[in-house]
Amino acid sequence: MSEHVNTADLYDERGEELESISVQLQNLGGHSHFSGPVRTVRCFEDNALVKTILNTPGEGAVLVVDGHASLRTALMGDMIAESAVANGWAGVIINGAIRDRVALGRLPLGVKALGSNPRKSAKTGIGEVDVDLVIDRVRIQPGVMIYSDPDGILVER
Repeated sequence: MSEHVNTADLYDERGEELESISVQLQNLGGHSHFSGPVRTVRCFEDNALVKTILNTPGEGAVLVVDGHASLRTALMGDMIAESAVANGWAGVIINGAIRDRVALGRLPLGVKALGSNPRKSAKTGIGEVDVDLVIDRVRIQPGVMIYSDPDGILVER
């Protein structure tokens, strides 16, 4: 679902039905505008669950990863992002770091993250999938719609 939804216009239309994440995540993917139903992963410096989920059919969904804002290791690189594209994901939003920044910028995928770090993460699979997340005091529930563009991120309440 990469139609160009403008978050400012959407907020003007829907207002309090939406919450805005004020954390200034960087646009790092080839698609600057993306939206879709949410899937979630909570993990810390371990990207095994991110890889597993993005290897399943995305059907236009957006994976929101709460990496506890750690920039010490990357939670997604080009190979995992390529599998997300191949599996039909609209985008990935990471409260943490990515790597392979230049390659991600060439992929037809929405990617937002705090920044980048070339260091790989652990691969033990510790974490949780499809749980409610709270990022910047905004509750993000699996299945709700999320909208992202260069202005920011809106989440349905």
